[in-house]
Amino acid sequence: MLLRILGIVFPIFIIILVGYVYGRRHNPDMTVANTLNMEIFLPALIFSALAGKTFNLGANLPITLGTLPVVLGSGVLAWPLARLFGYDPKTLVPPVMFNNCGNMGIPLLLLAYGDQALGAAVIFLLVSTLLQFLITPWLVNGHLQLGTLWREPFVLAALLGVIVSVSEVTVWAPVMTAARILGDISLGLMVFSLGVRLSNTPMNAWKIGTVGAIATPLTGMLIAWGYGVLAGLKPLDQDILFIFGALPPAVTNFIFAERYNQEPDKVASIVMIGNAAALFFVPLALALRL
Repeated sequence: MLLRILGIVFPIFIIILVGYVYGRRHNPDMTVANTLNMEIFLPALIFSALAGKTFNLGANLPITLGTLPVVLGSGVLAWPLARLFGYDPKTLVPPVMFNNCGNMGIPLLLLAYGDQALGAAVIFLLVSTLLQFLITPWLVNGHLQLGTLWREPFVLAALLGVIVSVSEVTVWAPVMTAARILGDISLGLMVFSLGVRLSNTPMNAWKIGTVGAIATPLTGMLIAWGYGVLAGLKPLDQDILFIFGALPPAVTNFIFAERYNQEPDKVASIVMIGNAAALFFVPLALALRL
């Protein structure tokens, strides 16, 4: 069991470490690479996962809906926790709600459960990202940004993928192959980019960082377990959702905090310490579910 867990988590964290060390030594500008990832590689991954015959949207509706209670429920639990410790809920709640289901979640679930988990992992990323673009601006400054959301390439790729999946249209094989190749670029680039981003992330507010690092996986795992039992998910789906709940805070929380000037240093500490704490919580979640 230990060797299997190491075989799953080690590739992820070694790539993060490579990105971290490279970022510390060379401070690369990842703007172009990240833009390409968001506009080309990630949409290709989303489309190939949803349009591929290995994922049936109707059959996976229960686990798709499970993303909502894990994300929203974590926020509900984090709000009184912020009040208890005297933190601004606008600072603590978003990082607890929105975990690293992209950079870490997709590669981790693929290594743990194979291609059968790719569709669910992409759904987690899609739903979580949509909620983050909607909820974080509303939570921080009271504004919804529906207009900009539909211009995001990953949303368009998801809609196209869902249409293909539901209509049972067969996409020409060379097109799907090209989409998968582009999508494969996204996987490694996401993990490496996470390491580079963390290399430039300050860790000044270690107290709130520690609270967020612990609260994010614990609330996620608790709600994922409860939903899995109450919804009667299949054992494999319960396992996949539980691992999703155990993921650390997403780096995008720091980007939103900077954009809206919502104590970005504290959010950066939550992200940094949270991803370091994943060295404990991710193997723990795998040990509980494998």
